[in-house]
Amino acid sequence: MMELLPEELKNLLPKLYEQEGIEDQKVFIKYFFPAGNWTWFVTEGEPRGDDFLFFGYVIGLDKEWGYFTLKQLEEININYLTVERDLYFRQEEFSRCLARWKLERGG
Repeated sequence: MMELLPEELKNLLPKLYEQEGIEDQKVFIKYFFPAGNWTWFVTEGEPRGDDFLFFGYVIGLDKEWGYFTLKQLEEININYLTVERDLYFRQEEFSRCLARWKLERGG
């Protein structure tokens, strides 16, 4: 199974609220579910107990900013398909990530 949060990304990710007030926050990690449109753009995160709490933009049933945990991502398993980290993702501003996401899906 793919490591969703390797140590180098964990250390690179700004802590929660560090990008607060920045209009076009930088996205550091992109997760996706390969059998659907679900995508998570991670802008911040930090350890919480034995889990890791992220903040970012989630595209799923709705499109919204919110919190989610590493465990929540790891628990998604539908017919042996699991959430993956985009290994080719390069950090950039959220507006560019969203524009690319729309372009990739033809909308």
